[in-house]
Amino acid sequence: MGKLAVEGRIIDGTGRDPFDGVVLIDGEKIEKVGLKNEVTIPLKTKTIKVNEGTILPGLIDCHVHLMGERTLDFMKSAFEPSELKAIRASTDCSKLLDAGYTSVRDVGGLGIYLKRAIEAGEIKGPRILSAFKILSQTGGHGDIHAFPLDVAVKVGFSRLCDGADDCRKAAREQFREGADFIKICTTGGVLSERDLPTSAQFTMDEIRAIVEEAQRVGSFVAAHAEGTEGIKNAIRAGVKTIEHGDFIDDEGIKLMLENGNILVPTFSIGERIISQGEKYKVPEWGIKKMRQLWEVQSTNFKKAKLAGVKIATGTDFGGGPLTPLGENSQELELLAKEGFTPMEAIMAATKTASEALNMKDKIGTLEAGKFADLIVVNGDPLSDVSILRKTDNIKVVIKGGVIEKHLRSAKVSVS
Repeated sequence: MGKLAVEGRIIDGTGRDPFDGVVLIDGEKIEKVGLKNEVTIPLKTKTIKVNEGTILPGLIDCHVHLMGERTLDFMKSAFEPSELKAIRASTDCSKLLDAGYTSVRDVGGLGIYLKRAIEAGEIKGPRILSAFKILSQTGGHGDIHAFPLDVAVKVGFSRLCDGADDCRKAAREQFREGADFIKICTTGGVLSERDLPTSAQFTMDEIRAIVEEAQRVGSFVAAHAEGTEGIKNAIRAGVKTIEHGDFIDDEGIKLMLENGNILVPTFSIGERIISQGEKYKVPEWGIKKMRQLWEVQSTNFKKAKLAGVKIATGTDFGGGPLTPLGENSQELELLAKEGFTPMEAIMAATKTASEALNMKDKIGTLEAGKFADLIVVNGDPLSDVSILRKTDNIKVVIKGGVIEKHLRSAKVSVS
């Protein structure tokens, strides 16, 4: 793997204004980024010239489920063969990379296996951090309430655990299997039948035990947390990211600021369930709960943003026609509708998202020493951030210095 240069209009993800410059890549890392007159391209260096379009850091989705799902009809999904789901998930990985997503955080899914196949070069896909199984209390958000308990344990993708000791063991099990971090549920949710998003789940002792185990191995915990009490319990116990955060209050916002937590609001899943859920067999009770949350989440999100809470992008997509992996940049569109500038939305999907992956020193911005993860998009996302959503607009994808996608056109030339 030699040197590679990418030359054109750059948005580097740091918040700096766009500039005409060069990203010089040496192997899998960025060697230098700067204005054209600041970077000397060595002779015989392969060069991608972006005549029209924009160079960006590779995009990051902090909340996906790489489970090969094709339906939110849980009765149907639960009994589909795991082998079939794994094959589907591998194609979803390819779609993510094609859409410009060079890194994702799998918050419950087959990511620990897909990651190995990608790293071995057997399939195409993004850089994956995976939680493997979701940790949930019995009867909690990760339980499948419609099934008898013994069946739910077998067909679900959660590890049900109760009491601090069992929670500690459950966390250790996930790390043993290869998890990069832990995902827990500290409240009920929308797509769990017999609980409410407002209900707190897990005791403080249980959450602290899980957090301690993550910290012992230099990792972190992400918490599905929608209700007010469950959000604050998670923050006080030491989790890193709050997923959804619908009912966060002023005290919760203050705690997030004090502790440096990151909010991953996942507007995309809500918009999809409300607009198309009935068509794709989402249970009526799930659609009803999501409608009740929508305005509340928007209001509280705006308060959190105004206060300065860090926001990262996450879709909660798992594949299939309702939540298609590859259309993840819908989240940037929705952030823009919720008051983000296009630049703020891009930073949520790059710089801040890299923090949510615990990888801010390795990815997320185009800076020397970081992995050479970048994309070339046709057009200007600062004028219209929605252009990122169309896969055909993503002309070039480079991950770790390797050109994973290059759609040849007069606007992007290679020499």
